[in-house]
Amino acid sequence: MPQGAIAAGHPKTAEAGLEMFRLGGNVFDAVVAAVMASFVVEPTLTSPAGGGFLLAHTQQNDNILFDFFTQTPCQKRNLGSVDFYPVEVNFGSVTQEFHIGLGSIAVPGAIGGLFHVHQRLGKLPMKVVMEPAIHYGRSGVEVTPFQAYCFQLLTPILVANSATRQVFTQNGALLTAGMTLQMPDLADTLDYLAQNGVQEFYRGEIGRQLAQDCQEQGGYLTQADLNHYEVIERQPLITQYRGHTLLTNPPPSSGGALIAFALALLENLDLVQLPFGSADHVRSLAQVMQLSNLARKDGYDDRLYQPDVAAKFLHSTHLESYAQALSSAMPNAVNKWGSTTHVSAIDSEGNAASVTTTNGEGSSYIIPGTGIMTNNMLGEADLHPNGFHQWQENVRISSMMSPSMILRDRQPEVVLGSGGSNRIRTAILQVVSNWIDFGMTVEDAVNSSRIHWESGVFNAEPGSEHLASDLTTFPFDGQVELWAQQNMFFGGVHAVTRSATGVLDGAGDRRRGGVVRVV
Repeated sequence: MPQGAIAAGHPKTAEAGLEMFRLGGNVFDAVVAAVMASFVVEPTLTSPAGGGFLLAHTQQNDNILFDFFTQTPCQKRNLGSVDFYPVEVNFGSVTQEFHIGLGSIAVPGAIGGLFHVHQRLGKLPMKVVMEPAIHYGRSGVEVTPFQAYCFQLLTPILVANSATRQVFTQNGALLTAGMTLQMPDLADTLDYLAQNGVQEFYRGEIGRQLAQDCQEQGGYLTQADLNHYEVIERQPLITQYRGHTLLTNPPPSSGGALIAFALALLENLDLVQLPFGSADHVRSLAQVMQLSNLARKDGYDDRLYQPDVAAKFLHSTHLESYAQALSSAMPNAVNKWGSTTHVSAIDSEGNAASVTTTNGEGSSYIIPGTGIMTNNMLGEADLHPNGFHQWQENVRISSMMSPSMILRDRQPEVVLGSGGSNRIRTAILQVVSNWIDFGMTVEDAVNSSRIHWESGVFNAEPGSEHLASDLTTFPFDGQVELWAQQNMFFGGVHAVTRSATGVLDGAGDRRRGGVVRVV
């Protein structure tokens, strides 16, 4: 039995993966089982009809980025007939607007991607790998405090129609912590797919029902969209940071390139001389975030689908002016919600996997009889900076999701990723810096306080006694949000590590109920 470690956003998600290790499976069996389980136990964050990315490192030292994110439909329709409307999510300190309805559904990729990865790299039979998820759906699982919080946030979506109310309410009220969530329809669907193959989702009765309802009730999807969907295998984006090799998600997704850009700027600062959480340290991070956002508008978004976009964006000539701006701003240092979840896993045989999946907030439409809520990726403002319904037809939607790894001597040392929409890249940036610059344990690197700067708003978790008094010296003008406690707004990084001597460890992000399990 191989030794393995897995970090995830729910105890049952991690346990599903751990069971694959016990049965003799490898990392890829473990993460596929874990993500399948998360469809049941983390249903507000992910779904078979969502999308995601899996970064794989095999014991043969192959690095592969499996892109199974959502795709834009092949054609548009008259906007007057599109079922597309806003809902507001209130975090307490920050509100964020999303759009749902059948017109928000992009071509699903998650279920296709998991089957593809398993066929390529798994060892155990798919029926075995999917059994924990099927069992959870039929027997039910206890609602955790974090999932109850998610239910409360997404109330407008979860009570939108009789199908969603059947799953997420009891006696007319939302499920709360300690109650039992059962998803028998989803369990039956997963069982059916395990026996008959994933083509039944795309080309069978499930896909036909989805396409028919979209065409009749205001969605964009057609049967052709489902028939033509493919998982794409890409070369990971590779960058260096202070002598460490980082693998992450390449274009057309945006998160990985922006993390690489921010690390390149951060490398100009001698952070080891700054106390963690000090005003200078926080100012450094805020300035890097601000400059990365500016750089994104200068040479990235407009060339997103060009084959050389990452090379040009990260080239020294493009970086130079931003590095100079950082040096000028930091003379003392130089010498919202995101319905996303993440699983990281590593084993003693040299395999590792980092997989991030999402359903957005969900469209509120459940494919009849399946228990599967579809995504709302066409209704995510973060993914469509040019405006809704302006998307280019039949392309991968760009994402901030950035499953990543840090390698030492070509072997995985840290496997990590995060949920959290636009906060994904800043969460990963800070955890990587905590690990490398400050030499933190993986637990401290993941669960130390974070900041996030975007669009003139500076958000900060508690953790620096100097922060409040020194905000007037920050290098930007804008709104300041000082959070009273750590919050899922700042992401949810789940990480596992393997030491030079082979010891496995990890950390789950407390902001999102994260756990780590080692066998």
